[in-house]
Amino acid sequence: MSYDLIVIGGGPAGYVGAIRAAQLGKKVACVEVERAGGTCLNWGCIPTKALLKNAELYQTLTKKAKEFGLSFDNLSYDWSQVVGRSRKVSGRLAGGIEFLFKKNKVDYIKGFGSVTGENTVEVKAADGTTQTIEGKNILITTGCKSRELPPLPFNGKSVISSKEAMVLEEQPKSLAIIGAGAIGVEFAYIYNAFGTKVTLIEMMDNILPVEDDEVGAEIGKSFKRQGIKVLTSTKVTGTQDNGDSVTLTVENDKGTQEITADVCLVAIGVAPVLPGGLEPELDRGFIKVGDRYETSIPNVYACGDISGPPWLAHTASFEAIQCVEGLFVEGHTPRKVGNFPGCTYAHPQVASVGKTERALKEEGIEYKVGKFPYAAIGKAQASGDTEGFVKLLFGKEHGELLGAHIIGDNATELIAEMGLALEMECTTDEIHSTIHAHPTLAEAIHEATLDADGHAIHF
Repeated sequence: MSYDLIVIGGGPAGYVGAIRAAQLGKKVACVEVERAGGTCLNWGCIPTKALLKNAELYQTLTKKAKEFGLSFDNLSYDWSQVVGRSRKVSGRLAGGIEFLFKKNKVDYIKGFGSVTGENTVEVKAADGTTQTIEGKNILITTGCKSRELPPLPFNGKSVISSKEAMVLEEQPKSLAIIGAGAIGVEFAYIYNAFGTKVTLIEMMDNILPVEDDEVGAEIGKSFKRQGIKVLTSTKVTGTQDNGDSVTLTVENDKGTQEITADVCLVAIGVAPVLPGGLEPELDRGFIKVGDRYETSIPNVYACGDISGPPWLAHTASFEAIQCVEGLFVEGHTPRKVGNFPGCTYAHPQVASVGKTERALKEEGIEYKVGKFPYAAIGKAQASGDTEGFVKLLFGKEHGELLGAHIIGDNATELIAEMGLALEMECTTDEIHSTIHAHPTLAEAIHEATLDADGHAIHF
């Protein structure tokens, strides 16, 4: 078979790139070793959000029922059904991607893809049979996997990655999590909500260290109130896999201590998953790409997580469309990722776009801050979710938006407005003059903007 484009990898970069190329009238094949949707849909973004919804609902019923005038006897949950629901959600959506392939006439080929030449890909199926397909262009979108902590390799039972954390047959009584980025934080929330004793370990000063410092400190306080043991500025200096448990030696300014837990989740980042065959030039293990997402191999391109940070599904999809349109749309100059939202779906949620206050200080940029608490918003009070705040950063001279940081209910939805405002270089005056409906959580954005100029109305 001969194609205009062969995509290796069916995740958010791969399937989106394949479908977009097909929409442009090209003959396309997508090679995927597991199932369409990749890690995000099958083992990442989607199933974790299903688990998080279960956890939030259970936590609301156990912690806030009296506040809402509710009472019940013998509330319980079935762990296998909690996990099963998340798998069903993923399964439905993976099936949806396969339907979209058929709708757009993308050939979906299951197997492990290897780049064997500038225009050839070998696909090895699960039964060991192989086939070679030809393409004028090849796009590598093979993504990443969880990175191991060298002294503590994954075993799927006592030492796990995020993948196993989604499908543990038995809920552990205790869980230690190494790494407090988005993955570590989300699983800390999930397991704690269902009663697991959780210890969250982070070597930086705050959990979610890439976020604004105030946001990281705030969610750390919230997690402690929820009963999660949060250890920041803490290094893991020793590990021991006991078979049915794990013992960690950790060190911080309070000294050295040992932590033993039934299960240890290692959430310290990701490692690249390269296709087989010819290896393009790499940069710290990830595929090095040029301005048009080209690799060092002629006619071979790469985008998404396999080409390095940011390791996010939505940026991967953006890159795939840019790459494909650069290939097949005359005159299109591909763009690289600029501003992008980052989201963490614990409770409270965290979302941000643009510069942090820390980054602005480091770059010597003069700015002003607008901040508004959820507690002063009528909708938040009515909903019973008053934790958090909106923090906006504006240029001091021209008043343009430089960064937005939200912690609180529905932060991951609210951030979209800020992404658009940043892309359009909106100023405080323009956001002031945009009427925000009442009562909504979005009013906090309007009020935070007013606060940056010193005249917030409701605080």
